[in-house]
Formats: sequence, C-alpha cells, structure tokens
Amino acid sequence: MSDALKILLENIGQLSSKEKALAAHCLLTSLNSTSEDNVDADWLKLAESRSSELETGSVNGLSWDELKGNILS
Repeated sequence: MSDALKILLENIGQLSSKEKALAAHCLLTSLNSTSEDNVDADWLKLAESRSSELETGSVNGLSWDELKGNILS
C-alpha cells in the first residue's frame, strides 16, 4: 500500500459525507476506463442512491473504524 493511500485512509474520517462522495467520484473518474461512455453518470447515480439510503435510514452503514479495520487487515 502506498504512503499516499495510507494517509488518505488515516484521515478520511475527518471528511463530511459530501466530501467523501466527492473524493470517491474523483478517484473513480481518474481511472482510465474503456467501458461505456456513461460510466461516470452511472457511478454518480449509484452514489446518490446509496447516500439517500443512508440518510433515510433504510440501510445501516459501517463505522469508519470498522471499515478501516476491514481494509487494513
């Protein structure tokens, strides 16, 4: 794991939900993709849908510590 990724994972808990969504969007759009042209729109739609599910309480999220523990193990 690169130092840049370690720093990101250690500090991402300080971001708001919207900032995390923006960071995720930026990461996804930075990938060189040869798939369909509307991939960005599809990812954005999915991110917005999942954000809405969290906000309405229809799903339960993991705490950052739980998620980070899963990623780093």
